[in-house]
Amino acid sequence: MAGTLNDYLNELPLIAILRGVTPEECESVVEAVFAAGFRIVEVPLNSPHPLQSIERIAKAFDGQMLIGAGTVLTPNEVMQVRGCGGSLIVAPNTNVDVIGTAIDLGLTCIPGAATPSEALTAMAAGAHAVKVFPAEMIGPKVLASWRSVIPDTLPLLPVGGIDGHNMADFWQAGASGFGLGGALYKAGKRLDEISANAIKLAWSMSAAKKG
Repeated sequence: MAGTLNDYLNELPLIAILRGVTPEECESVVEAVFAAGFRIVEVPLNSPHPLQSIERIAKAFDGQMLIGAGTVLTPNEVMQVRGCGGSLIVAPNTNVDVIGTAIDLGLTCIPGAATPSEALTAMAAGAHAVKVFPAEMIGPKVLASWRSVIPDTLPLLPVGGIDGHNMADFWQAGASGFGLGGALYKAGKRLDEISANAIKLAWSMSAAKKG
């Protein structure tokens, strides 16, 4: 049976962002990250045939992972993701119409925010977590100031430039997990490289949690 966002974050608080993945390779790529402990996957909608990939992954890993789309910009795209079996909606921005549509459809929604105002707006609209984006611009010190006013009940998930070298600093500042793109997967990367990246990043996350 599928778990909640918090269930999956408790297992491993990392989201695999597979920008550029193709339907032909998506299942083998997800199998590699699943083996490393990842339990949340997003296929950005600016990937090749993203809905096909989401449908394949959702069928292959039904009940084992939280699977959906990233770069979701409109309510119509939310409905398309739901229609192909996705249950996760990730956006780069705070769009209350996108959040509301996702919540009404029973989907997990993680909108993007670059300011505390946006994060609190997303929370008020019913978001399950906030994608702190772009994390390179915000940095751990600013994230710590966000956390001083944003309740611990709202997971803050930095995305953008996150790798094994800066996870610990963001974690100490109040991050609840991370979205990993280029440090994990890039279009054309060999499967063994993706697997090695996934294992290293899961280890880095474990080390960051231990302090």
